[in-house]
Amino acid sequence: MPARLFLSSGDLMADRRYEFARDLQLKGDLPAAADLLEQAIELAPKFASAWFTLGEIRQQLGERDAAISAFRKARDSDVSDPHGASLKLMRLGAEGLAAMPAAYVRTLFDQYAPRFDRALIEDLDYRGPSVLFKAVLAARHAVKKPAFFKRAIDLGCGTGLAASAFAREVDHFTGIDLSPGMIGKARETGLYAELEVNDMLEGLRARPEACFDLVLAADAMVYVADLAPLLTEIRRVLADGGLVAFTLERNAGDGVIIGEGLRYAHGVNYVRASLAAAGLKLSQLEQQSFRTENNEPVPGLVVVAT
Repeated sequence: MPARLFLSSGDLMADRRYEFARDLQLKGDLPAAADLLEQAIELAPKFASAWFTLGEIRQQLGERDAAISAFRKARDSDVSDPHGASLKLMRLGAEGLAAMPAAYVRTLFDQYAPRFDRALIEDLDYRGPSVLFKAVLAARHAVKKPAFFKRAIDLGCGTGLAASAFAREVDHFTGIDLSPGMIGKARETGLYAELEVNDMLEGLRARPEACFDLVLAADAMVYVADLAPLLTEIRRVLADGGLVAFTLERNAGDGVIIGEGLRYAHGVNYVRASLAAAGLKLSQLEQQSFRTENNEPVPGLVVVAT
């Protein structure tokens, strides 16, 4: 994963105390680290990075109420929430499920972009694009149609791993990603005819009806809590006979939760209902892991619909 986000307080002494606190945190001296962070916050009360790190330390110490307070201060100090404090609050049960802050996703992947492919494939054994490719081939074979698509859109395209898997089967690839850093890496591949820095939903809304015959989202919808608006737009832009294929992280319940990795996990029944509500017909839904985390397979879903 990328390095921890640090946003300067603008106060040199506060920043130095933060750095010393981080060293102590990494060494396991959590009370001393918390004390230094509180000193930094006294010098710079709107120091979002210090508040966020203090929240993590309070959580590590089992001080739930203090952690919640610190995470709220982090978010209040920077309402765009690039640290993802609101996600921590959801995980703690202090706030209900809500959309992921765009600034958090953009910052996370801008930091991640330089080493994304190596980290994802080598460290996390990521197989999302190849899993989707096999699922799409199977869906086309089932209806006796060739697996070739004139126009495809890759939602949350990242560095272009999905486009690489489908390159020979797509004539014209469009990629959308919220992270400029990821789009820069995708552009280097030469696989996309068009690339756009945008939110997935907003990017689709700008497209005409029935303009794609394949919509892909590999490990992208894990950053979307409510799938309904996105699936509705996907249905609008899909041409007759077109396919949408995506991966999700799975939870054992019926709804949506925020997982330990700060990604959303969707229940099978929720996915089925969301597809039906959007007017999409489920072709394939398979429970399959496509990545590991902490040396354990992450429960996943592979979905193909028409």
